[in-house]
Amino acid sequence: MDSQTRHALKQDKFVLATQTSASWVGEHRSSVVRYSIALVVVLAILIGGVVFYNQRSEAAETALGAALDIYSAPLAQPGAPAQKDTYSTVADRAKAANQKFVEVAKQYGMFSQGAKAHYFAGLTYQDLGQTASAETELKAAADAWDSNLSSLAKFALAGFYHQTGRDAQAIDLYNALAAKGTTTVPAYTAQLALADLYAATGKTDQAKQLWAKVKDADKTGSAGSIAAEKLTAKK
Repeated sequence: MDSQTRHALKQDKFVLATQTSASWVGEHRSSVVRYSIALVVVLAILIGGVVFYNQRSEAAETALGAALDIYSAPLAQPGAPAQKDTYSTVADRAKAANQKFVEVAKQYGMFSQGAKAHYFAGLTYQDLGQTASAETELKAAADAWDSNLSSLAKFALAGFYHQTGRDAQAIDLYNALAAKGTTTVPAYTAQLALADLYAATGKTDQAKQLWAKVKDADKTGSAGSIAAEKLTAKK
């Protein structure tokens, strides 16, 4: 079969396929139109959803940033003239920041900023001495999908439990954090905190064992240096 014949056959097949497709579309025009409209609607919904999510996420970031600005605002110096964006006491600053953090947590709970707001709301509730609310907010942050935020909240909860006389719960959390360290709460950090808890409650031998473990495992690091100093001080 020469090349001219092959080319002609290919053209015939193309024409036949085109005619068949056109015929099928003609016979199913209403279905094609419905499917096309449905596809356009789905795409519009998806695009609208993405735009809405991005807008809400940006709003959440802005709101959280404003709350953090308040939380880190300077305190007024004694005897100095009152200045804008300063607070007289830690409690005054914590109260103002807490209101903003709680608002962010409620309004943007489905976003990562909302989870972070729960964490800071817990810290500010602690500053205000509102222990029940502090525990609730820190637990909410501890359930976050972000392991770094979750571990921070659990670390704060462990300290909170120790302060409120619930050492057994604090020990469980410190052990869990030590077993699976994260960027925000490395295993050594949890171990040192647990050792301090043991030392504060008269369990000196257990504290020394942990300090020795950290010192040997982190010979050249800051955690190892801290552990060595603790051991020396307890001799």
